[in-house]
Amino acid sequence: MTQALPSFGHSVRRLLPLAWPVFVGQLAVMAISVVDTVMMGRSGAADLAALAVGQAAYITLFVGLMGVILAVGPLAGREFGAGARPASGACFVQAQWLALMLALPGSLLLLVPEPFLALAQVSPAVEAKVRAYLQPLALALPPALLFVAFRGFATSVSRPKAVMLWQLAGLPLKVLLNLILVVGLGGGLTACAWATAGVMLVQMLGAQWLLRHDGFYRPFAIGHLWQTRPERARLKALLRLGLPMGAGILVEVTGFTFMALFIARLGETPVAGHQIAVNLVSAMFMTALGLGSAGGTLVAQHLGAREPAVARLVGWHALGLAVLVAALLGAAVALLREPIVGLFTPHAAVAAAALPLLVWVWFFHLGDALQTVAAYVLRAHHVATLPMVVYVLALWGVGIGGGYWLAFHAGQGALGFWRAATFGLAVAALLLCALVAWVHRQPE
Repeated sequence: MTQALPSFGHSVRRLLPLAWPVFVGQLAVMAISVVDTVMMGRSGAADLAALAVGQAAYITLFVGLMGVILAVGPLAGREFGAGARPASGACFVQAQWLALMLALPGSLLLLVPEPFLALAQVSPAVEAKVRAYLQPLALALPPALLFVAFRGFATSVSRPKAVMLWQLAGLPLKVLLNLILVVGLGGGLTACAWATAGVMLVQMLGAQWLLRHDGFYRPFAIGHLWQTRPERARLKALLRLGLPMGAGILVEVTGFTFMALFIARLGETPVAGHQIAVNLVSAMFMTALGLGSAGGTLVAQHLGAREPAVARLVGWHALGLAVLVAALLGAAVALLREPIVGLFTPHAAVAAAALPLLVWVWFFHLGDALQTVAAYVLRAHHVATLPMVVYVLALWGVGIGGGYWLAFHAGQGALGFWRAATFGLAVAALLLCALVAWVHRQPE
């Protein structure tokens, strides 16, 4: 009998319940950074510049390592789609071991952040603030990566709300800790980082508690981590998919975060204006992340259930929905850019630096959304190496390389970086969509 294929409306009704918890949860994660930006924005351009460079360094490192660990999603999702719950749970256990292995070199690099400071070339005063800010984040990295393993696993088995709940709980805790450490005790920028470290620890412990007390996870046979040991075969499978995933995500993120490091050379005001635009486009990105996660989850589950035709169609439907949502959201931000910037800073010079960038945010987000969902669909098919090559050419070559030339040689400043980055994302989106079409023509 011919397999019935879902309509676009049917796919949307399946995608949205998986996408909105990811969107809400990641928006809460993003809001943690926004809390620091708003608070430091009142302190002056130097603190905001140090925050921009420090966050760029941490996010670059964290997201690269996160990408490797998130290989648990496509692997556990396929096992779940095939009905093999203990095997799916075993993938998660090994992802936790991988998280601990990656956390050690990551934390060391945060304690000795010379590569990031060499790129930024900030003043000695700002450099000292960046170093102090990154030290508490070195302690935050291990629990943060363990929570990433839980996030990838829970999402792959269609439980994104479990992740969302702990991410939402982190936001009021972050605000409370900031008020105590920054406002009450006058701790400044470093206190913001200690507050973030506290949030990461609570979220990780909360996830472990949920795994022990929610009956849904019992069939997955997930034991305590100290009762298990690393398994070479499963770790190899995670690394085989995770290393190109992590490298691709690292290139994607550094194509964005390196903008802050290079723009820092232009002075405190341009990088402060850039930081405002970064927070906005990062918040908008969460819609694409939610749709990409939902699309990748469903595609992986259908592939595990040996339904490749449905998997292919659901992937295209996720891409179409992402384009519609991104176009509407980008238009709203561009049209309301003046009152939005006013929420971030009272300083006229910083606002003037941010406003021209928000027009480009519209087009930036459209390309970003399309390439993000395409990448998730490809990862569900266990295709990660070619997307990494696309990112290197489009985001580093066109985005960073072109932006550097426009900013420092054509005299366009921060706006030059945003123009080049937008064009680079458009190139990546088109190439990744072409790659999706090619993968769909191959036998599963």
